[in-house]
Amino acid sequence: MARPMAETGPNILLLMTDQQRYDSLGCYGAEFAHTPNLDRLAAEGALFERCYVNNPICTPSRASLFTGKHLHGHGVYRLYDNLPEDEVLFPERLQALGYTTALFGKLHVSSRGYEETRRHPHDGFDIYEWCMEGGLAMDSPYQAYAAWLKEHFPDFYARLEAEFRDVLHHPAECHMTHWAAERAIDFIDQWDGAKPFFCMASIFDPHNPYEDFPLEMAELVNEEGIPDPRVVEGEFAGKPPELLREHHHSYMHDFSRYSLADLRRMRFGYHASIAFLDQEFGRVLDALERRGIADNTLVIFTSDHGDMLGDHQLLVKGAFFYDANVRVPLIMRWPERLREPRRVSTLAQIHDLAATILTAAGTEQNEIEEAMPAALDLLPAASGEGDGGRNQAICCYRNSGLSSEAGATPYFNPAINATMLRRGQYKLNLWHGEGGASGGPRGELYDMDLDPFEQNNLWDRDEYREVRLSLTERLLDWFARNECSLGSRGGEALPGRPLINATR
Repeated sequence: MARPMAETGPNILLLMTDQQRYDSLGCYGAEFAHTPNLDRLAAEGALFERCYVNNPICTPSRASLFTGKHLHGHGVYRLYDNLPEDEVLFPERLQALGYTTALFGKLHVSSRGYEETRRHPHDGFDIYEWCMEGGLAMDSPYQAYAAWLKEHFPDFYARLEAEFRDVLHHPAECHMTHWAAERAIDFIDQWDGAKPFFCMASIFDPHNPYEDFPLEMAELVNEEGIPDPRVVEGEFAGKPPELLREHHHSYMHDFSRYSLADLRRMRFGYHASIAFLDQEFGRVLDALERRGIADNTLVIFTSDHGDMLGDHQLLVKGAFFYDANVRVPLIMRWPERLREPRRVSTLAQIHDLAATILTAAGTEQNEIEEAMPAALDLLPAASGEGDGGRNQAICCYRNSGLSSEAGATPYFNPAINATMLRRGQYKLNLWHGEGGASGGPRGELYDMDLDPFEQNNLWDRDEYREVRLSLTERLLDWFARNECSLGSRGGEALPGRPLINATR
């Protein structure tokens, strides 16, 4: 519901990365990191300590962020799924409130094949400068970064087109991260103030490959301070067999192919990329200050999922729910509303951002609840005006990611399906479906207060039996209320009655 222009809400700036784990910033305890701008953002706003994604793979996670729904609500379960065309992304709802909306970079609410050939009919962006990855789909009419490169840096364009991910150490001035920041800065500088804006700068880093960072960033990161991967001898004993399949058949292939030196190089490149994105996002934040609009701009920084980087002998992301994979940074700053800096310990999920942004913009609560009933407004928690958090977080993996196993499908076969419940001090991970070999539920249980690195699986411990059963019951209740009650996507036509179209 639109409001008179005199009552317009704040400007909103969403800074988003790809595959960035929560513990990669100085403000989250990474003393080796070089992230002064994002650390300053956190010092001036609210840092959410326990934000979990809805799925550890890009497409389902981002579909949740933009629709405000869990996977069952929007129907995107796997990397190459497409968001149904009747789903509405929250920028379209902002347009109805009088906002000008702009995307610079990655959207990825649908498959690569969909987004490089068409736009979602309800993406809601007035300015749509799309780029899923710098060297991907460079001939797409939507690939704005490639068009910019071709005009300003034709030699690098030709090299990236020919070599793609084999191009290492992209020069800073023609890096995709720099492009997204430049476009966001130009948008802010040219904003005429007539309407509030929503601007999203969404980059590909620190996603693998890990060596596309500008070489000068290597000098900023404390390489010796980066911890080696956390592993435990006999890591997979007594754990669900799917974890061993991920160990051997991640899309980066068998973990044993990589030496400790390889893993250290990955981890260093990862954090050098983060140093660069911090520098570039810092320039965007400076643009707000230069225009004198920082006080009434809600800035949100987050990512779509994490990266194992060798922890637990696992690579990138997949069918596992360790915090390195499913817990992401979430920082908000809005000086006019969030007046005191704070660290927020209550649980949050990435799909809550849709409700949070729409609330800040002035959408009526009944409209938000009707459109995205599972999403919560995080502003009360961020401001300290109320609890505002959630009592549990759910993360679903529905054969979502890729396998290096040769087969007719890029996904795991047999399929891997699993669900995480984080509640209180415990995390329960349950594997289920056709991928199981034991014929019954298999899982992990961790006391996150006593074991934050999830190295001591309590699943089979007698003294934790009641905890395991109680959390399993809660998870089954969630299934019954949600995934088991979906109904027909196409509606129904009962005998003798007219067609009833589905509305979810």
